Amino acid sequence: WHATLFATARELDITLFSSPFDPTAVDLLEELNAPAYKIASPEIIDIPLIRYVAKTGKPIIMSTGMATFDEIADAVAAAKSAGNTDLVLLHCTSAYPAPPDEANLATIADMARHFGVLTGLSDHTLETVVATVAVGMGACLIEKHMTLNRAEGGVDSAFSLEPAEFTRLVEDTRTAFAAAGTPAYGPTAAEATGVKNRRSLYVTAPMKAGDTFNNANVRSIRPGRGLAPKYLDAVLGQTASRDLDFGEALAWDMINDAAGE
Repeated sequence: WHATLFATARELDITLFSSPFDPTAVDLLEELNAPAYKIASPEIIDIPLIRYVAKTGKPIIMSTGMATFDEIADAVAAAKSAGNTDLVLLHCTSAYPAPPDEANLATIADMARHFGVLTGLSDHTLETVVATVAVGMGACLIEKHMTLNRAEGGVDSAFSLEPAEFTRLVEDTRTAFAAAGTPAYGPTAAEATGVKNRRSLYVTAPMKAGDTFNNANVRSIRPGRGLAPKYLDAVLGQTASRDLDFGEALAWDMINDAAGE
């Protein structure tokens, strides 16, 4: 079916690739001009196969289900020794379906640190939550089985997503990717208008020039147009540089001998 599938995929502008299980399968896929290769979890220990695939120079996606750390390291080394560094490792729980409490998604970032490659998730859970969370934790690629109709049966149908569920997966993982963002501190664009609702120091009773600031005539209230509340202790005991009206937002030039801005 491969030749027909590849021809149809080209007509529909769909990227199609496959998982070879021996060198003859790699040769077939090369004839069909496969753009990438997938190494399935059981084959991650087949080092000769990985080297053979790596020599094509095309990107390789390797699932790591059941593999130990050393077995993953051997597979990565095999690909790199053949001159191929265009790798994605997929964390995987090779159970069908896979229980969410055995997902151990923290492994995704750990593999990226240890092996210096992109990492993702091959997900066999029954829902889309685990895959969505994985993207939020750094997964760059999600593998998920799909069927047009689970009721029709098939080898993978019981743990595959139907089209509407797959659509939700795509939408949710895109949201998760956008939400993960980058480390950031300070107001975001959406928070900019909210800054004014923070507290600041205000004059809460009329004052004459030379009057002393105390808890009765200066308080921390909203909105945030005056000095930050952290300066309250520095203001108390100082004197007003001019007459002040009730409700004025406190500023340094209103205080004699102000400590500074």
